[in-house]
Amino acid sequence: MKNKYLSLFWTMFKIGLFTFGGGYAMIALLENEFVSKKKWIGAEEFLDMAAVAESTPGPIAINAATYIGYKLGGFGGALTATVAVCLPSFAIIYGISLFFDAFLALTPVAHAFKGIQAGVIYLIFSAGLKLLRSMEKTPFNLILLTAVALAMILCSVFSARFSTIACILLCGLAGILVHQGRCFRERKGESE
Repeated sequence: MKNKYLSLFWTMFKIGLFTFGGGYAMIALLENEFVSKKKWIGAEEFLDMAAVAESTPGPIAINAATYIGYKLGGFGGALTATVAVCLPSFAIIYGISLFFDAFLALTPVAHAFKGIQAGVIYLIFSAGLKLLRSMEKTPFNLILLTAVALAMILCSVFSARFSTIACILLCGLAGILVHQGRCFRERKGESE
């Protein structure tokens, strides 16, 4: 049991320490650690976890760490994983805040952050492609993916703002409606 908590702590600490960009940039690393290396969850469960972690309040890494921790070790596992993923960021930001002005004035630091930004774009794109490949290719999913992609392109072209929360809620509502429609058709078919 102690070894499981130690493994959980170290994995989450590593994720918290070596992921820059947060959110979508972390998905590739989370998927690699949880599904490929540790095999704590399968690819389908990872997609579900990523969807829930992104649509609930808070950073995706913290939500994912809490989920995995709870799955592996109950409340103690959730607490261990959540603290471990937060600890590096807290320590780094606290250290930076002590020397913030001097830190930003360093030319190598400014150049390092520009390089990190380019890397984050790659990580987000890579994570999106992995999620796209593992997504079930049902007509509903493809229609929803196309609609979201078109809305994203149109919002970018016309410099319009569209709430991320509204997008998540609309897609969730569409999923519920399609599921209810299937259930209704199945019940109607059974009664005939």
